[in-house]
Amino acid sequence: MIVLLGVLVVILGFATRRNPLLVVGVAGIATGLLGGLSPAGILKTFGESFASSRSVTVFAITLPVIGLLERNGLQQQARTLIGKLGKLTTGRFLTLYLLLRQLTAALGLQTIGGPAQSVRPMIAPMAEAAAERSNEGRPLPEKVREKVKSHAAGTDNVGLFFGEDCFLAIGSILLITGLVNSTYNTHLEPLHLALWAIPSAVCAFLIHGGRLLRLDRKLERELVVANAEFATADATKGNAK
Repeated sequence: MIVLLGVLVVILGFATRRNPLLVVGVAGIATGLLGGLSPAGILKTFGESFASSRSVTVFAITLPVIGLLERNGLQQQARTLIGKLGKLTTGRFLTLYLLLRQLTAALGLQTIGGPAQSVRPMIAPMAEAAAERSNEGRPLPEKVREKVKSHAAGTDNVGLFFGEDCFLAIGSILLITGLVNSTYNTHLEPLHLALWAIPSAVCAFLIHGGRLLRLDRKLERELVVANAEFATADATKGNAK
């Protein structure tokens, strides 16, 4: 169980807002040392894991395509589509995306979404359009707009993080099984880890989905305050003239 102290390193690193890449790297090194690996063995494990998971960089190939689609009105079409769905609020829309992201990640389709592929060109604009509709078509204050964008990106991260571990051929599952089997001479199947990840994915959906549904009420309150401040400022300018 002492090997699990690497998880504590991750928690402390993220809690203190350290560089994520540095935190994960230190956690991996600490876990390897606690598991009895030599520095050379740790370096070999890192290299093998990167080589077996290099397909994660395939998303870079899609960037020119996304750029062309945005230039030809992808975001505008996404906004138009969400505008036709009157009952779909920002929170409800992001909850549906969370479910879709988890299901596709559980099937091994990790790169079907992501900040570059889907969040920036489609998901964030659609979430903003839903918020603007609830604001009677008025433009969103910058603070509210940034909050909607951050929730869109966070939803993608949560869906991928807890969904991909349900796929038995993901790099993290194979790394864990390979490390445990080679270190402790056991026979741990990737399917076992994937099945145990399902309850965590369900809990993540319920918890984060609840937060997203409450987001609508928070946005409504912030919009009321922002609109009141705007009306007051506009009235002050009118009186000054």
